[in-house]
Amino acid sequence: MMKTSCIHFHFLLVLLFCCAFSSSILMTNAVYAGVYACRPDQILALELFQSEFDSHTCNGSTYDDSYSCDNTTGSMVELELSSGCLKGILKPNSSLFELRHLRSLHISNNNFKSSSLPSGFSNLNRLEVLTLSSNGFVGQLSFSFSNLSQLSHLDLSSNELTGSFPLIKNLSRLSYLDLSSNHFSGTLNPSLFELHRLFYLDLSKNNLVSSSVPYEFDNLNRLEFLSLSNNGFQGQIPSFSNLSQLSSLYLQDNEFTGIEEPISKLINLRELDLSFQNISYPIDLNLFSSLKYLMTLILSGNSISPASLSSDSGISLDLIILGLSGCDIRQFPNFFKNLDGLQQVDISNNKIKGKIPEWFWNLPNLDIVNLANNSFTGFEGSAEVLVNSTVTLLDLDLNNFEGPLPNPPHSLSHFSAWNNAFTGSIPLAICNRSFLTILDLSYNNFTGSIPRCLLNFQSSLTVLNLRKNSLEGSLPDMCNNGALLQTIDVGYNQLTGKLPKSLLSCSSLRFLNVENNKIKDAFPFWLKALPNLQILILSSNKFDGPISPPPGQGSFAFRGLHVLEISYNNFTGSLPSNYFDNWQTSSFKKDQDGRIYMGDYNHTSYHYGYNLDLRYKGLHMEQESVLTFYATIDFSGNKLEGQIPESIGLLKALIALNLSNNAFTGHIPLSLANVTELESLDLSNNQLSGTIPKGLERLSFLAYISVAHNQLKGEIPQGTQITGQPKSSFEGNEGLCGLPLEQSCFGSNAPPMQQPEEEKEEDEEEVLNWKAVAIGYGTGLLLGLSIAQVIASYKPEWLTKIMCQRNRRTR
Repeated sequence: MMKTSCIHFHFLLVLLFCCAFSSSILMTNAVYAGVYACRPDQILALELFQSEFDSHTCNGSTYDDSYSCDNTTGSMVELELSSGCLKGILKPNSSLFELRHLRSLHISNNNFKSSSLPSGFSNLNRLEVLTLSSNGFVGQLSFSFSNLSQLSHLDLSSNELTGSFPLIKNLSRLSYLDLSSNHFSGTLNPSLFELHRLFYLDLSKNNLVSSSVPYEFDNLNRLEFLSLSNNGFQGQIPSFSNLSQLSSLYLQDNEFTGIEEPISKLINLRELDLSFQNISYPIDLNLFSSLKYLMTLILSGNSISPASLSSDSGISLDLIILGLSGCDIRQFPNFFKNLDGLQQVDISNNKIKGKIPEWFWNLPNLDIVNLANNSFTGFEGSAEVLVNSTVTLLDLDLNNFEGPLPNPPHSLSHFSAWNNAFTGSIPLAICNRSFLTILDLSYNNFTGSIPRCLLNFQSSLTVLNLRKNSLEGSLPDMCNNGALLQTIDVGYNQLTGKLPKSLLSCSSLRFLNVENNKIKDAFPFWLKALPNLQILILSSNKFDGPISPPPGQGSFAFRGLHVLEISYNNFTGSLPSNYFDNWQTSSFKKDQDGRIYMGDYNHTSYHYGYNLDLRYKGLHMEQESVLTFYATIDFSGNKLEGQIPESIGLLKALIALNLSNNAFTGHIPLSLANVTELESLDLSNNQLSGTIPKGLERLSFLAYISVAHNQLKGEIPQGTQITGQPKSSFEGNEGLCGLPLEQSCFGSNAPPMQQPEEEKEEDEEEVLNWKAVAIGYGTGLLLGLSIAQVIASYKPEWLTKIMCQRNRRTR
């Protein structure tokens, strides 16, 4: 009886387990569509599709919430995988194409590793929505979309697709078509003009060509958005006379030579971009007067009729955004008086002279104003002319403004006025602008001191650029009250005193530049406490003392530093052999575009760049934007002595090293051959001896090298990058021979390049590599011991059973 009861009990447990397991499966699969949503074969097809890719970066919920199924049939009808975590080849026989009942398929922002677009998509003939944007698809389409007769939405944008315009015949229901940012070429297929339901059409950024835009566009009379920009269309801009529903028209960057008046029949147009059209005659703005709903008008890069810019032109438009950059405008456009709704205006890159009229700042809705690169000299009105303006972003760069800077608007968040001739003190009123994020007053003639209130109370400021003025006094205390400063550039002024210790409160600081001042201080080792500091420029000041930390204070350890420029100070002492051990420059990673702008200021209408002076490849140059995935070091013009540390070879991302004009002795480090990214090496004017390491000839990026005026001897390594240098790079070393010098090594007493040197070089490389191995081994050993301790202290039942079974088998 007991045995029977146990059997019943086990049976009940099994039954309960099966019910619970089945319920969990049903609950997991019942996404969006009720309890009995998806058939097992549909789930299996999705799981097989998932297994085709490297999806280790995806979490489980990525797929759990990605689909929905029909309640009645259990067929999957919606699938969205736009998380960007699919990586691999999309195969022609992919399990995806077994989901034949799909009505909506969104797969975008993934990496299909240059797959072609599989023809299997054409078999999903119940699709109504198909989005395949930004997946990395390449090559020509091997199929037609004509089978997808139910399709209303097709998006293939931002891939690398080539060939002729896709065949989209029979897609009578299509209302949305986006083929932008590919490489489609040739002419438009006539089937396009049979899509009478289209309201959105984007063909921009392709290689489509035509002697004119086809008149058949008038057949698409439901269009609300049309973009043909960045193609090869030519001729007259067509009339589009039947497109009464059009709200947005973008034709920029083609080769249109004229504009026809019937464009004024697009009475519902809200956005119009005709920029950079190479139109052969000046555009009369009266042409757009009948477009009563027009809010955005971009005509940049064209010539504008001067008469239509006057205040009595009679133009009446309710524009919100107006772009007239690079239109050869010579006088301030007085017709702005009639544009009370204007919020964003760009008249940069013109030839406008004189003063900005006072009435302009009274426009009630002004928000973003770009006046850069003209010849403005000042402002009409008093010093308070800007104060009550509603402007939040104001760009006055590259003009001829003179005299004192007016007090800025209360609402200002971004103010850039670099490269003008402003004089006088920085207005104290700036301290009260609580929304101010970017302040760039560089390359002017400001005098006086940096307002202490600016940095004591301005908690919103992220970028402060006062470079190349005539400011005096010391740097004020900064970063109080939780300040967010990321960039401080006060280079090329006349500042004195010491670096304020309050910089330690600037936890967001990435860029600090105080070069070419009169600051007298010791090397600021304490700045290594800043977790985000990437660039430190102290050059051409009166800093002195050692640049090695005092005994007992650890290593140099500026772990995140990418650029260190301390040239032309009075630094002394030697560098220990482990000086560069703890730098992280061997593991820098590039951003997607390989570039970081040190201002890091992103705005929909403006991007803040940054300037930096570099002594690079033997030249002193200004670099407009800073690449921070590489490292540069400049210790030149000091009084450093002793040997150059072999640990320099650990800096794998180093592209520029300048140790010239010091008193370094000993050999050139053999480990420099490991710095494979090196482009510029200057060791001139020291007391280095021995030979030039032969391994340097393997540095394929090395474009500049100078070892002039040392005590080197032997043969110059004969790699292409070295022998192509000028003679001056090796002069002042009586014992050197070989190209590019005229002195031959044959028959001379100069020692040849010896094999032991190479062996030593290899030994050094092994030492550096074993350092990394030892660190990794130590970490792994500790981790392994920790895991062993956990297993030893906790033996779950399942582990015990497995071990017992293994022991039985081995007996």
